[in-house]
Amino acid sequence: MGNKAMLNSKAFAQFVRDAFQKSIEAKMAFMEGDGPENVAQMAEVIAKAFAGGKKMMLCGNGGSAADAQHLAAECLVRLRPTHNRDALPAFSLATDTSMLTACGNDYGFDDIFSRPLAALAQPGDVLLSITTSGNSLNVIRAMKMARDLGVTTLGFLGCGGGEALALSDCAFVVPSSDPGRIQEAHITAGHTMIALVEEILVADKFIELNVRTEA
Repeated sequence: MGNKAMLNSKAFAQFVRDAFQKSIEAKMAFMEGDGPENVAQMAEVIAKAFAGGKKMMLCGNGGSAADAQHLAAECLVRLRPTHNRDALPAFSLATDTSMLTACGNDYGFDDIFSRPLAALAQPGDVLLSITTSGNSLNVIRAMKMARDLGVTTLGFLGCGGGEALALSDCAFVVPSSDPGRIQEAHITAGHTMIALVEEILVADKFIELNVRTEA
């Protein structure tokens, strides 16, 4: 029993190593393509929108919904403890349970992002769509509406990009079909993008940093 448990423990540890290795490989493949340039371009687009008094909206399903609200929080509060600054206007379209359930019940799940977008979006705003498949219908509908409303569309994608790729003014595609690996690359790219947005806005003197660093 002891030897069997030991063998299982080694197998389990190797399972973890393999997962980390696959995550590294997906990120390395992203780095070797045009992903870094596209993330940098997205940061410029978002910084310009913020500097022009516009806002960023984010959407996604499941883990991508969590990433959407995660990145919105980094804008509204802060990403780095060394970079205290004014809040930046960003919010997720996937956080209001009353709106989500009402829309899902009354109109359908496919409209849960396009419905609030229609009411809240203004020309010059930015929509960041996060979808591992690139084909989530509710995200696709939101991107189509965004284009009709004069909203810039950005995409964090996977699995070849799907329909969302053609609807994105700028996007990157994680070269993987594994949702977990795609999401791990998405959040790394998202953190880097928001940090670069901060750097651009500080350099342009749109925001200033203060010295307060306590949590």
